[in-house]
Amino acid sequence: MLVILSGLPGVGKSTIAAALGARLGAPVIQVDPIESAILRSGIPRSFETGLAAYLVGASVAGDQLRLGLTVIPDAANLLEVGRTTWREAATSAGTPWRAIEVACSDAHEHQRRLSSRQRGLDPCPEPTWDEVVRRAAEAEPWRCDHLVLDSIRPVDGNVTLAADHLRAWFVASRS
Repeated sequence: MLVILSGLPGVGKSTIAAALGARLGAPVIQVDPIESAILRSGIPRSFETGLAAYLVGASVAGDQLRLGLTVIPDAANLLEVGRTTWREAATSAGTPWRAIEVACSDAHEHQRRLSSRQRGLDPCPEPTWDEVVRRAAEAEPWRCDHLVLDSIRPVDGNVTLAADHLRAWFVASRS
């Protein structure tokens, strides 16, 4: 199955993705390092470089899904165009997908996490708080059933909630 994570920068998606991937034995495909590599090749930053990173990630995800693996894309997925890219990868691989949104209910903690991030993704600078607020205003709501995790809760608790949710959905879909 494909587990599509979404959420604003700095909410804790990558932390949850890594822990959930370890729990499920699933590869995590991070879009930000892919975009960083595209930019390091000399291609100027644009909407298209971000889209290209999603398309590369979805292509890799599709290959992994066809091998029978569960795959977790780690990307903001704030817009329907990005989510559609992942869903199409799952559909073309003949596998189901589920969505998990990661949020942070404490704005001060979210801002603190964002300001302390240092992922080394040159030439991609970390977004500012103002940019995150702008992205939140532009984000499109999910139009399907999805799990929402609050990253204020402990990571292990969120990973257990996500794994239980995925397991219950998988069992229900097989009955």
